[in-house]
Amino acid sequence: MQALRVHTSTGRSALKGAFSTAAPPRLTARTQPRLTSTVCASADAAASVNPFAAAGSAAAAPASTPAPASPSNDQGDGWTTHNWKWRGYTISYKTAGCGEPILLVHGFGLSSFHYRHQLRTLGEKYKVYAIDLLGFGGSSKPIIQYSMELWRDLLVDFMGEFMGGKPAVLVGNSIGALACLMTNVAAPEGAVRGTVLLNSAGAMNNKGVIGDWRIVAVYPLLLLIDFLLSIPTVSAALFKNLARKENISQILKDGVYRDPSKVDERLVDEILAPSQHPGAREVFVSVITGPPGPKPWQLMPQLKGPLLVLWGDKDTLTPADGPVGNYLKDLPGKRPDTSFVMLEDVGHCLHDDRPELVHSHLLPWLEDVMAGRPTCAQVGSASASASAAFVGEDDAVGSASGSEAEVVLAPTATDKEAPLAQ
Repeated sequence: MQALRVHTSTGRSALKGAFSTAAPPRLTARTQPRLTSTVCASADAAASVNPFAAAGSAAAAPASTPAPASPSNDQGDGWTTHNWKWRGYTISYKTAGCGEPILLVHGFGLSSFHYRHQLRTLGEKYKVYAIDLLGFGGSSKPIIQYSMELWRDLLVDFMGEFMGGKPAVLVGNSIGALACLMTNVAAPEGAVRGTVLLNSAGAMNNKGVIGDWRIVAVYPLLLLIDFLLSIPTVSAALFKNLARKENISQILKDGVYRDPSKVDERLVDEILAPSQHPGAREVFVSVITGPPGPKPWQLMPQLKGPLLVLWGDKDTLTPADGPVGNYLKDLPGKRPDTSFVMLEDVGHCLHDDRPELVHSHLLPWLEDVMAGRPTCAQVGSASASASAAFVGEDDAVGSASGSEAEVVLAPTATDKEAPLAQ
């Protein structure tokens, strides 16, 4: 969600906030008969050029080291959760599926769980990553100045670490969409296959949304809110009131979701739990009072690859008739490989509010963008065939030499976070 929205109605103002080349499989011989393979080994990995390495990007060999946790028990949801160390901070992320990579980026006050439907559905064909941005979800919440540029750097480094040289599709909602635009522009040539915006924010907070009469009318109030939030006792009281289960549920049902049944107990709990972490209040204040970041139209001339924009027509946080909505609606006539779809009776969090409607447009677009690339099912089939071939070779070696050899299929860079079956 967008960081802050001031809603005016019948003279009242109310604050709304929710909150190198990829290496082919490696064979090693040992003394015991064991076959270890990764499910998602790509048949054409050797032909993939790592754009981060080619560009000399720091992300090709970052100081941060991957430190995947053992997958947590995600209640049989169809994904696993991992941790990664970035600049000394813990970054939590979820993964599902195999094949070509897709990176999902959430909005303000939310987490990777907000993509619960996309992790399952997109994971049937693709390798899906959903990240918890620094300051949110299960990621660290250091007391620092948060900015769009900070999250852009995180996403670029994450891609360099985990995408295995494959170009990724970026999908973001609200400020996550703006972060995806910035990541697209900052990433090396060839690192991004396409970008999807789901009700994109125009800035990290409303101070950056210029040209909207609704913001102009209450701009003095926004400045007052900034001042009040700078007073620790005031910000603590406000945040404590917002970060209550009943208030989170009511905010989502009243102004964010069109289908109140989608605001279930688990969604509310997934938003509430991180708000109780140390540093959560400081993150809230920093995002609302911090620098707004660039505007989408400032980034668009440098954007690489196809662009799909999906917009909920009943969004009250980033209205379709606001400056960002109007700009993106007109973009297909000005930029090639750009599509805009207005979704009827859908709110700000369209991917969780009406996932089936979003998927009806997103899946065909992904098929076009990924044309000619192996899907998860195809990769799994190729991996199984390769495993069978290696077993046959192993038997032949054992018969010829009188000893048994182990064949180990090493993970590709894309799959390094997945624990190997032992």
